[in-house]
Amino acid sequence: MFSHILGFPRIGRNRELKQAVERFQRGKSDPAALRQVADDLKQQHWQDQIHAGLSLITTGDFALYDHVLDTLCLLGLVPKRFDHHKGPVPPATYFRMARGDRARNIPAMEMTKWFDTNYHYIVPELGEPPRLDLHLEPMLADINAVKALGHTPKPVLLGPVSLVHLAKKLSPQQRQNRLDALTEAYLAILKALGDLVPWLQLDEPVLALDLDEATRETARAVWRRLNQAGTGPNLLLAGYFAPYADNRKTLLQADFAGIHLDLVRGRDDLDPMLAALPRETTLSLGLVNGRNIWKTDLNDAFQVVDNVVARVGEQRVMVASSCSLLHAPIDLTAETELDKDLVAGMAFAVQKCAEVALLAHPASPERDRMVAKNQEDLTRRRKAGQVVNPEIRRRLEQVTETDLTRHSPFPKRKRAQAAGLNLPLLPTTTIGSFPQTKKIRAKRRAFKAGKCSAGEYRAFLEEEIRATIQRQEELGLDVLVHGESERNDMVEYFGEQLDGFCFTQNGWVQSYGNRCVKPPIIFGDVARPNPMTVGWMNFARSCTNKPIKAMLTGPVTLLCWSFVREDLPRETVCRQLALAVRDEVADLERAGFPMIQIDEAALREGMPLRRVDQNIYLAWAVDAFRLASAGVADQTQIHTHMCYSAFNEIIEWIAKLDADVISIECSRGGMKLLNAFADFAYPNDVGPGVYDIHSPRVPDLAEIVRLLQAALQHIPAEQLWVNPDCGLKTRNWDECTPALEQMVQAARQVRLHLSAHPVA
Repeated sequence: MFSHILGFPRIGRNRELKQAVERFQRGKSDPAALRQVADDLKQQHWQDQIHAGLSLITTGDFALYDHVLDTLCLLGLVPKRFDHHKGPVPPATYFRMARGDRARNIPAMEMTKWFDTNYHYIVPELGEPPRLDLHLEPMLADINAVKALGHTPKPVLLGPVSLVHLAKKLSPQQRQNRLDALTEAYLAILKALGDLVPWLQLDEPVLALDLDEATRETARAVWRRLNQAGTGPNLLLAGYFAPYADNRKTLLQADFAGIHLDLVRGRDDLDPMLAALPRETTLSLGLVNGRNIWKTDLNDAFQVVDNVVARVGEQRVMVASSCSLLHAPIDLTAETELDKDLVAGMAFAVQKCAEVALLAHPASPERDRMVAKNQEDLTRRRKAGQVVNPEIRRRLEQVTETDLTRHSPFPKRKRAQAAGLNLPLLPTTTIGSFPQTKKIRAKRRAFKAGKCSAGEYRAFLEEEIRATIQRQEELGLDVLVHGESERNDMVEYFGEQLDGFCFTQNGWVQSYGNRCVKPPIIFGDVARPNPMTVGWMNFARSCTNKPIKAMLTGPVTLLCWSFVREDLPRETVCRQLALAVRDEVADLERAGFPMIQIDEAALREGMPLRRVDQNIYLAWAVDAFRLASAGVADQTQIHTHMCYSAFNEIIEWIAKLDADVISIECSRGGMKLLNAFADFAYPNDVGPGVYDIHSPRVPDLAEIVRLLQAALQHIPAEQLWVNPDCGLKTRNWDECTPALEQMVQAARQVRLHLSAHPVA
């Protein structure tokens, strides 16, 4: 039977793509050099799949920045402001679409989270009737390159229904018009592919969502047109991240030659699909988890394969990863410092390819031996390290509703905080991090390599913190932060100081574009043995007389941005994390810090995609934040931050967090998120981000003033804070300094206007 993966990580074993993109963006290389790195990486990824024994080699999954952006460029859908009229989209234009154009003051396209992952995609702009201009040369070149290796390529393409659904808001008529035009383009793609490949994987992740009947009917009509084209390869429909559930009937009526099932997150789909599967349809079984780093239970997976083969026959079965391996690190063999018993239970992308290939041979004489070895490895992993902490489990059993509730309601707390902090109207601050410069990263590497002493490293970091605070004072910010120069990552930094975590040397995954993260691994019960931030915060406070905001990462974000153990419910792991954060909050308060920010950037991201599961998640996620934050006195101001997600539909749950101040991403979407505040009277303070930190572009004063005025249409001035969209660690000082100057000046200008024209 066929074996395949839905996609492979793009970044390279040593983040070669990140480095190549950054060289190009700095003007240190040309398009040819960038393309050579991309071609070399693709060749390596194909060889990894070939070596693993996969029978279909995935192409079309590579992107210099983002696969949605690549799809738009393939179709010629470039927004007018980027001044591209026809022909292949050059790299310079491609990156301007993703990051904006600082020189010409052109904003980037919007960016948001890819479903419930920490990957960010570029949001399509289809408001204008599309001027389709197909450029299939890269797709065809990759197909032919794999064929030249003597193997069978399987290109992957984001489907038209999902492309339109992911676009910025369209009216029903616009949606239909765009789909009509895109369907013609996809028919042309099928015709161009002809008989070059046996299968085209058509990704329609929108099927993980609750769709209304009108959307389903429209989707069915589009897919049937593609499937009945009479030309081109067989179409393998791929959805993932959730069960198809109520969307199953639509799929089964769309005439697909093959349908993929995510059997990690959608196991409930299997029996209903088998019962209704058309006689000629192939089923792709996504049995290998593309979103975690633990080995597949081969005994369980082979049982599924055996069952399906017995029902439909081997010729109608494929074996696959559950979703793209984009969300996994690349190769476990690079990890030489992890506990060997833990490693025994792990599989990264390369190893997952081998698992898929093995499962495609259920009659292999090696099956029993491989299953026995797999079960032995899983047992070793379960027994590795200090997995169970009885004290933490007893603490969780003793948590009551009182532990989740602040002493006083927000109005009383606000009065107490105002008296102690004495801040102006529209107080200005930042989200927490400042640039992680080359100098900082080099010093960190030297320290880890033993080339600089602990004392020298600490002195260096103290000087960085002192300089960062001085810069903020010069800028005139009202509430300062220490800049986080000591932190390698907002999750890894805390995980390194908590029991129950372990860390990879090279387990990088892509978050967006050239931004990579190295998620920690939660393998055991979580506990905080010692204070994590108090020492650094005390030093920062000694450098200024202005208010300092202490910075922590919240329990939900620590959970969502880690690879999590699978032997406990995620809710339980999150509550353990909340207790650890609660202990740190208590120590910061005892040390005299009046402001503590507990970032929950991943709150919306972690929400299940199906509505039936969402309130259950939101209830325990909100409780986890409250468990972490509610133990402080009224005078202590609790902040939180959330970024790059659609919050409108959960605004009431965000209010239940009962944070004194929440800062949220707003600028890339032109303050659209503020519509939530028009429909819901948010009771606490809000800092809608007034400029986009993921672009090097510096906003002008008038633009920020305009955004603040838009915010004041929805949020009373007494509740409004002024801040960027997110942390500044990925920016340079020559980018963030002028942007913050403009932000501070805009706040002062609006403040003066409000004092001269008070609201009645």
